[in-house]
Amino acid sequence: MEATTAQANELERRIDLSIAIADVEKEMEPRLRRMGRNMKVPGFRPGKVPFAMIKQQYGDQARHEVLSEQLDRAFGEAVTAQKLHVAGYPRLEPKASESTTHMEFTAVFEVYPEFVPGDLSSAEIERPTLEISAAEVDKTLDILRKQRVRYDSADRGAAKEDRVVIDFTGKKDGVAFQGGSATDYPFVLGQGMMLPDFENAVEGAKAGESKTFDLTFPEDYHAKDLAGQTVQFEITVKQVQAPRLPDVDADFAKMMGVVDGDVEKMRAEVEANLKREVKRRIEAKVKDQVMEALIKANPIAIPASLVDMEIQRLMQSARQDMEQRGMKVKDMPLQPEWFAEQAKRRVTLGLILAEVVKTENLQASPEQVRGLVEDMAASYEQPEEVIRWYYAQPQRLSDVEGVAIEANVVEWVLGKAKVTDKAAVFDELMNQQQ
Repeated sequence: MEATTAQANELERRIDLSIAIADVEKEMEPRLRRMGRNMKVPGFRPGKVPFAMIKQQYGDQARHEVLSEQLDRAFGEAVTAQKLHVAGYPRLEPKASESTTHMEFTAVFEVYPEFVPGDLSSAEIERPTLEISAAEVDKTLDILRKQRVRYDSADRGAAKEDRVVIDFTGKKDGVAFQGGSATDYPFVLGQGMMLPDFENAVEGAKAGESKTFDLTFPEDYHAKDLAGQTVQFEITVKQVQAPRLPDVDADFAKMMGVVDGDVEKMRAEVEANLKREVKRRIEAKVKDQVMEALIKANPIAIPASLVDMEIQRLMQSARQDMEQRGMKVKDMPLQPEWFAEQAKRRVTLGLILAEVVKTENLQASPEQVRGLVEDMAASYEQPEEVIRWYYAQPQRLSDVEGVAIEANVVEWVLGKAKVTDKAAVFDELMNQQQ
């Protein structure tokens, strides 16, 4: 076996491999004899089939297997000798050769990029800050109350936050159009379920009242045949129901999982959960900025083979997700280009993070992993069971270790970059509506 190296581009490499035909033929005979032990041929007992018949039956298969193994061995020895860090799998190309004693091949492959982590001193990162007070707890309790709202019939005109049940028919040029009619249709005023002009027309109407009004659809309306068109709606309000929120009392506390109904205990749990969630969201925002800073500071070449492999993983994940949602994947063919940018970013960050962790010795400690597991388990009713679940399988702990390593990288970058603390707005951080 002989090997030579030639560089085609920044990451692509080519190695010429030479395999002796005599070596292939030499390894074929014992392989064929092993294959023939279970060969069944009428008139011959197992293991007694003539070698010539075994070779005729399995010769091509044996030659292919032996050649593949010798090529793998030759390739492995060549890249090890030259200390090449191979990314993905090599593509083997036969070479035209006049040799009668050897078969010539070229292995085409990519290597991992070699780089020193870039300077982060000019990177600017804005770190949100937010202290949870009684006001945020009250706001969260209001949201929880609204999630458990009940509606009671109201003998008055419909107002925002009311739930109404209506019949409606939409007509364009006097003809009812598709999707423009419904019976016993419920919606809550002010939640944007209907177009603003439609809701404005319903607002103020009492149960039993009917109304006819014109409505002009927006120019960017999803139904192209109605976009920008003026139609006429006829509506009949059948029910008007006013919202009734539960009081913040013992019953509400029990509804929220506080067995003894202690309202103060419920508020303390809400506050603790809010602090954990705020911390998580702040860390996520900082992490996003850190990752962008790392990408900007390390403009490295990326092996196309790794990107292709990541695209396949993302596509497989998308298929599984769609199947879990009850969708028929075969009816929705996925295109690799849909995932290309995401795959490239993931591969880029993976390579950069791996180099930073290795260079700066940022591996996760067992104590750090344990702390993360305990923190994640704290929001469950029986945290000790969650902790045992994580430690029951190495893969689960490996996932947590990955989170810990990322946290170490974030902390390292924050120590290098220009970090500015900025007070965050609770509703913006939590993506809540006023």
